[in-house]
Amino acid sequence: MLCKILLAAIPLLHSVVASNCSARHTINWFPCKENVSAPLTCGSLLVPLDYLDTSSNASLKLDLVKISANKEPKKGSILFNPGGPGASGRESFAGPMGTALRVVTGGVYDLISFDPRGVGNTIPLSCFANDSSRATYNHKAPLYLNASDTAIGAIWAARQTLVRSCFENAKDIGELVGTGYVARDIMQIVDALDEGGLLNFLGLSYGTLLGSTVAAMFPHRIGKSVLDAVANPHDYYAGRDVSQSTGSDRCFHGFITGCMANPTMCPLAQEATDADNLEGKVYALLDSIKYNPFVIGSDIVTGTIDYTVLKGAIFNAMYNPSTWPILATGIHGALTRNATEAAVLMKLAAPPVPIVFPSKGHEASQGIRPSDVSFRTDNLTSLLPLFDEFYATSRIFGDVLSSLTLSYAQWPFKAKGGYTGNFQVKTKNPILFVGSDVDPVTPLASARNASAGFEGSVVLQHEGYGHTFMGQPSVCTARAIRDYFLNGTLPAAGTKCPPDFGLFSNTTVADSLALLSKRALLKGHDDDAELLAAVMQLNAMVPRAQMF
Repeated sequence: MLCKILLAAIPLLHSVVASNCSARHTINWFPCKENVSAPLTCGSLLVPLDYLDTSSNASLKLDLVKISANKEPKKGSILFNPGGPGASGRESFAGPMGTALRVVTGGVYDLISFDPRGVGNTIPLSCFANDSSRATYNHKAPLYLNASDTAIGAIWAARQTLVRSCFENAKDIGELVGTGYVARDIMQIVDALDEGGLLNFLGLSYGTLLGSTVAAMFPHRIGKSVLDAVANPHDYYAGRDVSQSTGSDRCFHGFITGCMANPTMCPLAQEATDADNLEGKVYALLDSIKYNPFVIGSDIVTGTIDYTVLKGAIFNAMYNPSTWPILATGIHGALTRNATEAAVLMKLAAPPVPIVFPSKGHEASQGIRPSDVSFRTDNLTSLLPLFDEFYATSRIFGDVLSSLTLSYAQWPFKAKGGYTGNFQVKTKNPILFVGSDVDPVTPLASARNASAGFEGSVVLQHEGYGHTFMGQPSVCTARAIRDYFLNGTLPAAGTKCPPDFGLFSNTTVADSLALLSKRALLKGHDDDAELLAAVMQLNAMVPRAQMF
């Protein structure tokens, strides 16, 4: 019997298709038609469009990609989510990330990722009728609350227009895009794989929130799960995630101290007498550039370095310390009014753009989290105390992270099937959480908070700066992840893993390989070189800022 699909009720959703009901449980694998550098296989799977509408047989087509295991004996599959929310799983595997993660996970698993709801072609969340309207909104709306004395009101009004546009253009799918349904989609993939019914999962950033949600909803079906750069699930769903910024100032201070300690690699150090002096100058620049933007060219979009560009460049660069010398050059250019140097800030501030698998879900990153959270208000004044909490927690990014509340406070959709239980559960197998005290947006405290609710779980402290263990790579961290996936071995409680590259360092890969070779002779780690090469590839692909 054919599944009924009322396409007329949901226009232009190419991922909503009619098919035989039994096909819902079969993954169709086929060669990818896209030009990708990785050894990818593409696939599709039909899942229920609306899990709570038992009267409907409507199906949704998930687009998947797979990098097959290259070692024997195979242990099954690991599902991977790169974060966001709104990041494309297919795009993340189009380059070297998938093959590098295959090394980190031991090579004996097929790695599978997919585009969640709202992303790519999966009922893409798009709030504007055309690209011209979207460009007008993006160029007109301020981003950060401290951009000017009037920014809060201007952003509040701009988000109202976004919310209304989203309702007009996405009202047929708005309730179907949310983490609860994506968790159910994941278990549909697990069932279709038919590998014993347990989920093996690797999640980064928002992927940890997804992983925590799946684990809380289906604790008896959790195999091996690694969650790195952990979002606090309690604060996320409450819509008051002030805690996510507790490591922001420490990360930024690391940029400052690293610069001063390595003046030959950081030209910005020439402008200060010590770290405190330099940090003060950068904050003063952020204040002054609000009133005196630096014009570097004639283009109306890219020709001016203003507060939004400078703050956005700093925010994005904190994700990956390998970009810090570039950021330092840009800030030096803004301080000294050197247009050539300052121009790099524009590149750092730009959001990532999918290349191989372009997404039609242009507003996915702006809509998934608002649909998840419970907090709503139509009173801007009531948000001011919350903003003060953000400012008190982080001087550098308080106005960045708090601006998110202006969207979801007014959001018109509430995701169906959202998880409303607690996160106090015992999973079939323990979870490995990974966190850093100097991660700019997902601090170690969030990993510990999440771990406290999952009985038997362990927190591994990665001591590198940046976002995820890929930000300032550590073979120690990569080895702990690999050992867990290979044989279920969890690191001892309190384990800390130092990074293998310094800040503003001119240490080469060859230097690190030589050091690791000495370690291997002493400790028997004869595959450290392979892990180092993998984490260096991953470092070049650190998830950029989308939501956190």
